[in-house]
Amino acid sequence: MSIEHETREPDPFEPEPGAPRRVSRRKLGIAGLIGLSVAAVIVVTGIMAREKSSAELRDWTDAQAVPSVAVALPDAKLLTATLDLPGRLEAYYRAPIFARVSGYLKSWNADIGAKVKAGQVIAEIEAPDLDQQLLQARADLASQQASARLSEATLNRRKTLVASNFVSAQEIDERTADLANKKAAVNSGQANVERLEALAGYKKITVPFDCVITERNTDVGALISGGAGTGPAMFVISDIRKLRVYVNVPQSYVPAIKIGAKAALTLPDYPNRAFTATLEASSQAVDVGSGTTRMQLALDNAGGELMPGGYANVRLTLSREGAPLHIPASALVFGASGLRVATVGADDRVLFKQVRIARDLGRDIEIASGLAAEDRIITAPPDGINDGDAVRVVSGPKAGKPATASEKQESKG
Repeated sequence: MSIEHETREPDPFEPEPGAPRRVSRRKLGIAGLIGLSVAAVIVVTGIMAREKSSAELRDWTDAQAVPSVAVALPDAKLLTATLDLPGRLEAYYRAPIFARVSGYLKSWNADIGAKVKAGQVIAEIEAPDLDQQLLQARADLASQQASARLSEATLNRRKTLVASNFVSAQEIDERTADLANKKAAVNSGQANVERLEALAGYKKITVPFDCVITERNTDVGALISGGAGTGPAMFVISDIRKLRVYVNVPQSYVPAIKIGAKAALTLPDYPNRAFTATLEASSQAVDVGSGTTRMQLALDNAGGELMPGGYANVRLTLSREGAPLHIPASALVFGASGLRVATVGADDRVLFKQVRIARDLGRDIEIASGLAAEDRIITAPPDGINDGDAVRVVSGPKAGKPATASEKQESKG
């Protein structure tokens, strides 16, 4: 059996045995399309990534352009119900003693610091001129009294002769007028004597009330000019069993301080003690120069521990209908428009408000007017912000919502 071999004609497109195979055009086209698609996908992906990065950068830049702020609500808590002011102690009764008569100081019986009683003689003046005037006045009075007695006796004798027509009615009238004139002269002389006697009584210097001698500005032999009331007083006396305390209260606080209110006094003399005084009176007027009202307090000093003329720190109790608003001192903005506070509205935009300060307490400021309790204030306004600028609130209460305890604590911190 014989095997016949089939003879094929050679394919011109087939590579010869041992020669490299050639890729078909179709396959090349498919490969090219796939490559172009991959390249397009890569390009589109890159462009989208760059656009996304650009958008994110723009958003980040815009976000960074909006300032971040911390806000807080004004604190309506009454930080303190007192007002500290400097005060001056004065004696409840104080009197400078001047001489009423002229002469020379004969003696003095009380020096500074001496406690004396009402009516006690503390000095005596020697006034020889006054003594002579008194002697002369008494002599004149005696002469006038003698003349009056003689005129009266003469009139009585003339009246007995009227019935015999020895004396006329005209003479009786003249004698009666002369007697009246002499009696008037007696009264004048008596008044002059009493005046000089009263004046002579001022040769002895007495005190009008129980007191302490706080000044002595004279000595034995000194020339005394009476009745002038000029120059230094001979003595200054003070009743220090009770003291007056004077303080000047700023006008804005006067309505919050009531008559009868208690005040605590501290003095450098007694750093560990406090004394209680009672508000007695107010001047009911504002001093134009200082803008304050002077108030007077009474302080018991029966022990004599406190001295008139001394300095005291007076802590007055304030009476208020409501609690004032307090803000951090850093929230204040000073500018050409005056004193302002930056607040944040419900749309997270800045709104400046004019305010008026009641008290500067250091880290805290008490506001008199211009803010409401619900205003969100910027605790530390950044430079350059203006009305209407958008801000980002990073801490503090949200708009339209009451602050929580943690937010209050955070804003205070």
